[in-house]
Amino acid sequence: MKKTLALFIAVLLSVSSLSACGSGGSQKENEAGKIRIVATVFPEYDWVLNVLGDDPFQAEVSMLLDSGVDIHSFQPSAADILKMTDCDLFIYVGGESDEWVADALKGATKKDMTVISLMDVLGDAVKEEDIIEGMQKDPEEEDEKEYDEHVWLSLRNAALFTESIAAALQKIDPDHAETYKKNSETYIEKLDTLDAEYQSAVSDASVRTLLFGDRFPFRYLVDDYGLNYYAAFAGCSAETEASFETITFLAEKINELSLKAVMTIEGNDHRIAETIIRNTRTKDQQILTLDSMQAASAKDMEKGMTYLSIMEKNLSVLKDALK
Repeated sequence: MKKTLALFIAVLLSVSSLSACGSGGSQKENEAGKIRIVATVFPEYDWVLNVLGDDPFQAEVSMLLDSGVDIHSFQPSAADILKMTDCDLFIYVGGESDEWVADALKGATKKDMTVISLMDVLGDAVKEEDIIEGMQKDPEEEDEKEYDEHVWLSLRNAALFTESIAAALQKIDPDHAETYKKNSETYIEKLDTLDAEYQSAVSDASVRTLLFGDRFPFRYLVDDYGLNYYAAFAGCSAETEASFETITFLAEKINELSLKAVMTIEGNDHRIAETIIRNTRTKDQQILTLDSMQAASAKDMEKGMTYLSIMEKNLSVLKDALK
């Protein structure tokens, strides 16, 4: 699949390069000097909008995964590749799911493009995917290290990423550098305030363990606040069926720790969580859902969804889970 995608990108870029030779200028020039910004996932897109502020100075912002497609299964279209290879600022996560990006960037028509990889911004703070006790291993999983891509699920990381985006925009558009700086500082204050609310909620909690009957993409969040966790699958696992051993282990953990909730991520399939509950002693645990923002869509944004609103909602769910 990766070789096929790389070949597709190479052919597409060679065709687009020939087309550009006779086009009489780049798409940016044809659109009166707009700053063109492309983000792969929703959190990046929302951070950009907050740095730009209410007056975006003729910026055009696009999000590639805007139809509810999960980051792990996204395959770029021809339009996606062409859009990202002729922008001023391209922002992507940088994990294994984004391996197609390297091939696409080789054919970028805009050689002074600024590129931000979230995982590069974090550097040594990027976490390895952790296979903990009771978690079901993917049978196709290799022994080599795999890194957790869900870096946006930390408010502290979000502040770093916002700073990086603001710094990039200040260089691309120095005429409005002060506005970008002020907007980013205002937004980071909001992130810091919510981070403090999370810390307070965890400090006041009687429970310090979350148990997921699902994939677990919240490693960065739980590490920020010193929470423990158990889960059926790792965050990037493709598994959908849990073994008897996994179900039994998780059910026994609920009994041992007297947990009142089984966690899931967004989606309607809660069969594993329900099965775990049926195997507990009391069989009366709640199913609570945390939103990992992996499949946010344009329709969600039209309804007013923001990165902060999701993280605020997640805090409310977390408080219930830690009672």
